[in-house]
Amino acid sequence: MAGMSDQATTQSTTNRSTTPTSSAFTEHIQSGWAEREATTPAPRAAAGPAAERRARLSAMHPGVRLVIPAGSLKVRSNDTDYPFRAHADFTYLTGWGSDAEPDSVLVLEPAAGDGHEATLYFRGPAGRGTTEFYANPAIGEFWVGPRPSLEHVAADLGVATADLAELDAALTGGGTALVVTGADPAVEARVEGANPDGDTLARDLSELRLVKDAWEVAEVQAAVDATARGFDDVIADLALATRHELGERVVEGAFHRRARLDGNAVGYDTIAASGHHACYLHWTRNDGAVREGDLILLDAGVEVDSLYTADITRTLPISGAFTEVQRRVYDAVVEAADAAFAIVRPGIVFKEVHAAAMEVIARRTAEWGLLPISAEASLEPDQQLHRRWMVHGTSHHLGLDVHDCAQARRDFYHDGIVREGMVFTIEPGLYFQADDLTVPEELRGIGIRIEDDIVVTADGARNLSGAIPRTADQVEAWMREVRAR
Repeated sequence: MAGMSDQATTQSTTNRSTTPTSSAFTEHIQSGWAEREATTPAPRAAAGPAAERRARLSAMHPGVRLVIPAGSLKVRSNDTDYPFRAHADFTYLTGWGSDAEPDSVLVLEPAAGDGHEATLYFRGPAGRGTTEFYANPAIGEFWVGPRPSLEHVAADLGVATADLAELDAALTGGGTALVVTGADPAVEARVEGANPDGDTLARDLSELRLVKDAWEVAEVQAAVDATARGFDDVIADLALATRHELGERVVEGAFHRRARLDGNAVGYDTIAASGHHACYLHWTRNDGAVREGDLILLDAGVEVDSLYTADITRTLPISGAFTEVQRRVYDAVVEAADAAFAIVRPGIVFKEVHAAAMEVIARRTAEWGLLPISAEASLEPDQQLHRRWMVHGTSHHLGLDVHDCAQARRDFYHDGIVREGMVFTIEPGLYFQADDLTVPEELRGIGIRIEDDIVVTADGARNLSGAIPRTADQVEAWMREVRAR
């Protein structure tokens, strides 16, 4: 049975409901169950870092009530919902990841002295003494399994908890309040005096999240390591992919299997783009054939249970070896990536990473005779002709969201100073679409991207995905090794 949202479920299933309603049935189904032993867990590893983040946020907004909703289930079709994923800001401040309960809300109430008192409101279990136990497909234990108690979650996350029924009183206590918008519109509407200056809370949280703590970096590394195993799985299944008319979906499925085995899910829709599909930057239809002699661009990331994700791209020769032309383009993209990585250190401006990669892209496309002007001229802001073959940026922040910290101000992000602990991608590419008449025929249909996830260190950067082969020679050796297993 698929998951269903609470109110919608009642309305959308009454025309086919067969649940008995007699008192005899109710008495029978609510009795005769073994007692469960209540357990009190030790705080999870995420609890301490989350408490420190709440303290930093509290110091930014003295005397202001702060409301951070997890969000609610979203309908996929009729009475079936998408898998629930809590809002990233909620997870950041609570440490509640893939097991978070829908409709939960974190409230930071100004304390009598300094700081705030945090309370996590969520719906307690619909136990066997309630009719919801068997009659409510959204929350009933008979349908969705046991749900955690207030006491269990309080111990697990190291934060005070209260039943969701008490939330209204916490949202209407007067005074100034800030609420993260976009997570749960119903909660937003209930907060008195909310957001007098706009969505400053989401902005501040995005800017806090720009620098990762050691626990976060370890979670991203775990996601990267799982992603590496997923790439091995894809290589192992490439021969099968070539035999199926929807070979790209064989590739997508192989990676998804690993994401569910070693993590929570994929962090974003997998791009399994074979042949000329690799020239479409966000190709997620994945309905094409996988043919010997072509390249396949795999842009994929495992999201672990903490909800931190990897974001890796490798471009593989389906036959196991690059052609001379493919290798020439591939080597240029590696060169651009290496140039970008080489300048990363605390104190540079984030946009300089992109500029370093573009210098290589402009130079190589000029050398190949593709530009009608020199590389130097093309790099001028009012020209940028080389960008025809790479229109996207080279880097974005990474963490709880694949495009992390999206509400941060430009002065903190694109024009911001790089700091130790930042985690972001480096992902240059070259894309020569199949009908691009400005390039020689031998280049048409070749699309190559190489993407790594890096963390800024005290004096440079560390490539979190550096163990995944990158150069053309390394990729060919990798494919031979996996296929020989």
